[in-house]
Amino acid sequence: MRHLILGVAFAALLPLAAHAEGDAAAGEKAFAPCKACHAFGKNGAGPDLQGVVGRKAGTKEGFNYDAALKNSGITWDEANLHEWITDPKKKIPGNKMMYAGIKDPKKVDDVIAYLKTKN
Repeated sequence: MRHLILGVAFAALLPLAAHAEGDAAAGEKAFAPCKACHAFGKNGAGPDLQGVVGRKAGTKEGFNYDAALKNSGITWDEANLHEWITDPKKKIPGNKMMYAGIKDPKKVDDVIAYLKTKN
């Protein structure tokens, strides 16, 4: 019985450990390829990412978003950003972002930590 209780408690805590806190300095370096399209404080080929954490997807004023992002209904919290940065086409099918994603979960956590410094 004790093993069952411990197993249930461990399973309940797994989602909390799924995304470790990232390193913002490492995230700035991992963000380098993103700079081809994204900036902070202005739109480019991609939308301005200043304040992206906590923002509803497809809502940054002055950027022409595709219907998939506009209609996604998601907010860029850490979990959604993790899925998006890992595989944008899987997270929001039909979006026009031309990027395959970052497959290393540590680098994704680091990029998210960096983005949080830009809020």
